[in-house]
Amino acid sequence: MRSPSPRSGLFAGLAAAAIWGGMYVVSKVILDVIPPFTLLSLRLLLAVFCLGLWMLWRRQALQLGRREWGGLLLIGLLGYGVSLGLQFSGVQLSTAANGAVITAATPVFIYLFAGPLLGERVTRRRWLALLLASLGVLVVVDPSQAQLNADLWRGNLLLVAAAVTWALYSVLVRKATQFTDALRLSFVAFLGGLLWVLPAAALELGQQQIGPVTWSVVLGVLYLGVISTAVAAYCWNFAFEVLDAGVASLTFFAQPLVGAVLGYLLLGEQLSTFFLVGGLLILLGLWMASQEDRIAASR
Repeated sequence: MRSPSPRSGLFAGLAAAAIWGGMYVVSKVILDVIPPFTLLSLRLLLAVFCLGLWMLWRRQALQLGRREWGGLLLIGLLGYGVSLGLQFSGVQLSTAANGAVITAATPVFIYLFAGPLLGERVTRRRWLALLLASLGVLVVVDPSQAQLNADLWRGNLLLVAAAVTWALYSVLVRKATQFTDALRLSFVAFLGGLLWVLPAAALELGQQQIGPVTWSVVLGVLYLGVISTAVAAYCWNFAFEVLDAGVASLTFFAQPLVGAVLGYLLLGEQLSTFFLVGGLLILLGLWMASQEDRIAASR
């Protein structure tokens, strides 16, 4: 079977980031009805169901040993349980603007983890690509809107922890694809996330109630579970299967671009000159990193 090309990995990472960039518009509406950990549980359950059907259709068995099962469950627990849980809690105790700025640091942490855990050498070109893309994101999300008030420090600390743990999860995905593929990995990782979020959802429902469930809420949950979780998470994991972690991480920066465009299209928000400049810097950083990866692959 022909191995996937670096270009397919790049497109997969961009697709995942693009889907996640638009996810917040839907999540904002659904979270007014369904508490966060309950919603995350529904997302992961739908994702397990969808990927399970896909594997059955492809007649693809898991074929994992006990040690591999344990490793993938722990990776999923870290990514879809701990990291997303920290993100939910951080935003609740801080602000959405702080979340956007702090989350933008995720690729930096991926670069830092990729060296000791994967042995990836981060060249000057990749550092420059990371710098350009990071500057672009900061221009787009406008860090001046972030708040560093003393009463928000707990939330900000949780958001930093969320960025660090998602970076570690992503690097471990790259490492795990040495013995399995992104589809099997994603399926088991979702199960690992459920080990954390199902008990959290049970506690949550003891304190909060689900609001009125309309057809729009049902469609929103289906979108978040099938598209934003099953499809997007698989695409993200596939990107880390095909590309070096340092290159795949830069596709994360597509999130604020898509979020801003959707805000313009759906909410009537304006796109400033800063958005255009930031978008160009992000695209330039992605191009630089992908060109080096393409050259390395051709050798």
